[in-house]
Formats: sequence, structure tokens, C-alpha cells
Amino acid sequence: MTKNSNRLAFFAVMLTFFTMGFVDLVGAASNHVQADLGLTESQTYFIPSLVFFWFLIFSVPTSTLMNKIGRKKTVLVSLGVTLLSLVLPLFGNGYWLMLAAFSLLGIGNAIMQTSLNPLVTNIISGDKLASSLTFGQFVKAIASFMAPLIMTWGAVAAIPAFGLDWRIVFVIYGIIGVIATVLLGLTPIREEPVVGKTSGFKDCLCLLTNPFVLLCFLGIMCHVGIDVGTNTTAPKLLMERLGWTLDQAAFATSLYFIFRTIGCFSGTFILRYISSKRFFLISSAMIVLAMALMGIGHSQLELYIGIAMVGFGNSNIFPIIFSEALKAEPEHQNEVSGLMIMGLFGGTVFPLIMGFASDAIGVLGAVIVMIVGAGYLMFYTSKISH
Repeated sequence: MTKNSNRLAFFAVMLTFFTMGFVDLVGAASNHVQADLGLTESQTYFIPSLVFFWFLIFSVPTSTLMNKIGRKKTVLVSLGVTLLSLVLPLFGNGYWLMLAAFSLLGIGNAIMQTSLNPLVTNIISGDKLASSLTFGQFVKAIASFMAPLIMTWGAVAAIPAFGLDWRIVFVIYGIIGVIATVLLGLTPIREEPVVGKTSGFKDCLCLLTNPFVLLCFLGIMCHVGIDVGTNTTAPKLLMERLGWTLDQAAFATSLYFIFRTIGCFSGTFILRYISSKRFFLISSAMIVLAMALMGIGHSQLELYIGIAMVGFGNSNIFPIIFSEALKAEPEHQNEVSGLMIMGLFGGTVFPLIMGFASDAIGVLGAVIVMIVGAGYLMFYTSKISH
């Protein structure tokens, strides 16, 4: 592969990372669906929960699919499913139609996250893998950050919405998705053929018998649990301790995404100068301190600082754990990728536990659950190789 073609492949893959961020529109979109249809809270929260459920079902089977048809073709399949999910809301905003759309979005994203991260290893050398995956997360975060803004602009007619209101986001992201699909499809990426028998579902799960792979799997669960948990809990903290309304407290979620985006971008460069282990230690320690501040803080400044620190600290946890897991099982990278993406199911497990804890002792209970997850990340640091 020539230098120019390698750059083109990198650009195509990074644009696909942007489409990976489409899945994060589900949180803001569910609020708009609730307002449009007058849904109950349980009906509303069921919409985003679908996304993480499909990671449990599709991530490991995707790894076996990669072994059969290759990583690039698998990513193209994920883009096709994602594009279909973006088309459905253009026909209406009925509850069952939106459930179908977000189910397809979750399925497409589960397939994409499982196959796209290993595809990066086909165009990036090992010593730059962690920083490249981090840059991919930065690109993904841009899409995550833009989605709520596009929906708001569409709802208030700040941009031409063609009668779609907030659903104009599906048109804009659909166009970008088509461009990414065509560009990736036309870009040659050389892949090493799978030698010998392809692994099945049981073979993938057997990799969890590797203690370090299991630790990585649990680390991914904690990372996603903290991510989803903070998005849910941050506004509640401001409402409970400052007496704010939901509209006033909603900025807390945007604040988290802003600093996560900043963290992903800066991490791309920081990882070129310090080791993954040292940076992971700094990041996880920042999360622990931030959670402590969120637990005891009672002023706007204290809570804002805590939320921002979680966003920055948690921004680089996933790519480091993912790259460490791939290096631990170089002969089974597709299978390991499936397992790590299955760990995103932590986005369902953590909120459930946090909900019970909040019912028992208030929002502080949810923060305590996240502190446990942050403590595990501190423990995981000692297992990372130098």
C-alpha cells in the first residue's frame, strides 16, 4: 500500500468513526419523541436501553463474521444497517417506528464498533495504535456533540428542516453516512487472511479464560457504565443540590461531552509522548477525584468541575483498554474485539444498579456506584504492561 493510499484509507476509516457517533443521538432524540408523543418516563428510557442491549447480542457473532468476510466488508455491512436506521424516522415519529429505527441503529453500531477498531490495525503500526484509536474516538465525539445541536436547530427552525422538525438530523447524518460508505467501499485496504478454522461463539467466550482479557472486558464495562451514568446523573445532581429545573440542569450533559471531546483530541497527542500505562493512571485518578467532588460538592462550580473532570478522564479509557486487549491476544484480534464491544453492555447494567442505589439513598447512591467502577479502573492500571 502506497503512502497516499494509506492516507486515503485512514481518512475513510476516520469518517466511518464519525458515523459511529450517530448512536449517541438516541439520548436527545428520545426526549424529543417523549415530547411529541407524550410518553411516560419508562417508555422514554426504554428507547436508549435498546441500543446497549444489541451490543450483548451482536458483538461476538460479528467477530466470527469478520473471520469469514473480512473486517472492511463487515464495516460496510454495519454502515448499511446504520443507513437503514436513519431512513425509517423520515416516514414518521410513531413509537414503534422509532423503536425499530433505534434497534437498527444499535445493531449497526454494535457491528461497526466490533469491526472498525480492528480495521485500524490494518493501516496503523502497533506503536501508534492507541493514539490512532483515541483520535477515532475524538472524531466520534464530534458527531455525538453535534447531534443535539442539530436537533435543536431543526426544532426552532434555525436551519431548513423541510417539515421534519428535529428529525432533520437523520437527513444530515444519512448524507454523511452515504459518503462514508462509498469512500470506504472504494478504498483498498489490505487484510491478512484468516488461517485455519474460524472461531465460533464458544471459542470467542473461551478467550475470557485469559485473566488479562477478562480484566479488559470488565474495564470496558466500567468505562461505559461511568459514561452513561454521568450523562444520566449529572443533571440530577444539579437539580437536587441547587434546586434547578431540568432545563437549567440539561447543560451538564453537554458539559460532559465538551470535555470528553477535548480529552479525546488531546489524548491523541499525549499518548505519543507518555506511556499508555501512565496516561491511564492519570485518567483513572482524575475520574476518582471527580466522583468524590460530585459526591460532596454542593456549589455549581464544584459540580461543574467534577463533571468536566469525568468527561476528560473517561475520554481515553476505552482506546487504551481496547489496544491492550488486542496486544494480549494477537492471534485472535477479531474475537477479542467482539468481546470488548460486548462489554459496552455495561451501559445497561450500571444504570440499573444506580437506579436501585438512588431509590435507597438519593443521587449520592448513583455516584457511589460509579466510584466503585472508577476504583476498578485504578486497579486495572497495575495490570497494563509498560
